[in-house]
Amino acid sequence: MEITNAIASFAALSQDTRLKAFKLLVSHEPEGLPAGEIARQLSVPHNTMSAHLSVLARAGWVVSQRHSRQIIYRASLSHMDSVIQFLLQDCCAGHPELCASLMDSLSDCRVNESAEQGND
Repeated sequence: MEITNAIASFAALSQDTRLKAFKLLVSHEPEGLPAGEIARQLSVPHNTMSAHLSVLARAGWVVSQRHSRQIIYRASLSHMDSVIQFLLQDCCAGHPELCASLMDSLSDCRVNESAEQGND
């Protein structure tokens, strides 16, 4: 990822409603949510939410797909991975033990996800 792309990505998330929308979509992976439901859950007018989703889509954070009369939005986990990789690219100056707590927190996320899937 180029630094200009990273800056554009961070800029898209640097607004309250857009960050909340992205986090909401991450929590609804892999199904995604219709635009109207995102607006309803965040108490945002539909036209305002559409504008926010457009910003997120242009920056790569969300993808959309038409299903009948609805547009379903999903978080782009591959884009999130690219941004995280960009941030961690030179992590800890060659001393990975300095980043151990960060790696542990990411591992905990996967463990919690696996536990939830096992409860289905």
